[in-house]
Amino acid sequence: MSRESIVPAPLRDVPWGLLALVAAIGGFGLVVLYSAAGGNMRPWALSQGTRLLAFLALAVLISRLGEQRLKAVTMPAYLGLVAMLLLVELFGFVGGGSRRWLDLGFIRLQPSELMKPVIVLTVARFYDMLPAGEIRRFSAVWPPALLIGVPAFLVMTQPDLGTALMICGGGITVAFLSGLPLRLFVGAGAVLAAAFPIAFSMMHGYQRDRINIFLNPEADPLGTGYHIIQSKIAIGSGGISGKGFLEGTQSHLDYLPERHTDFVFATMAEEWGLVGGLFLIFGYMMVIRWGMRVAGRAKGRFARLAAAGLTTTIFFYFAINLMMVMGLAPVVGIPLPLVSFGGSAMMTVLICIGMLMAIDRSVRPGQ
Repeated sequence: MSRESIVPAPLRDVPWGLLALVAAIGGFGLVVLYSAAGGNMRPWALSQGTRLLAFLALAVLISRLGEQRLKAVTMPAYLGLVAMLLLVELFGFVGGGSRRWLDLGFIRLQPSELMKPVIVLTVARFYDMLPAGEIRRFSAVWPPALLIGVPAFLVMTQPDLGTALMICGGGITVAFLSGLPLRLFVGAGAVLAAAFPIAFSMMHGYQRDRINIFLNPEADPLGTGYHIIQSKIAIGSGGISGKGFLEGTQSHLDYLPERHTDFVFATMAEEWGLVGGLFLIFGYMMVIRWGMRVAGRAKGRFARLAAAGLTTTIFFYFAINLMMVMGLAPVVGIPLPLVSFGGSAMMTVLICIGMLMAIDRSVRPGQ
């Protein structure tokens, strides 16, 4: 019996190898969460596994849209999310000192997470419509700056510095790849560096503390520096092969804060060591490699820019989290996608993967 007769027609062009890789990363995350809970599926691993299955199915559904439908929904999705960010300011649910969610009764939706892939599509759509001769004019700069700046500002006021930086990073990446002159980015970087002291003085107190502790975590080892110090102890104590499954002391004795969310990589590294860390990094890099190959195969300008931007968004997630838990970047609340407990980052990454599959499907023969 042939493969074509077994697999339904709508599922024959799904990249099952990629989804198996994503499922393997997520499955390893479930093992880590099981251990973080002391060898129990509750309260984290069971609900995380349910989310993983649901969002994998969502990615497959999104893959059926195709490039033209992605173009069609881009601007309505952007405007809808900006409206939702405004509603968050007015009626949003407050948790952990931040107003980031809309309470819809059956779910608490975080619009800023959905803005991460949508801003990539929006800026890609702008440059797709821009005539080639306009790329070096001011008209190629201020509209995307406005498109990026409005949601980034609204997210900053929640406050959520990490998500705002991710939104800016995705949009600016697309603008850079569109062919804007390099001098614009060098000049903008110089202006931001000069304005940093002013911006630093306007930050919330906890945001200033994160930067100060990043520079010198030992300045307050039992206070604001506690997270990163314990994280580095956990990672270092894992060695090459780790202490063994369910044998982590930093996490099980509650020395490591946020062991199931932002610092889940430290929880993993203590028990699985360098071997486990390399497995995760290799898995993520294989996903990134696939995404960049999709961008390379894409035919149109929108598809190329969108695919590269979506892939970069996934890269930002895991790269920033790893740098954060190793003390190489300030703690900005970026989780490790597919591994950290919680649905927001998992949903965003699998939406990005679904969109990449949709773009890839559009350039295959017969599609």
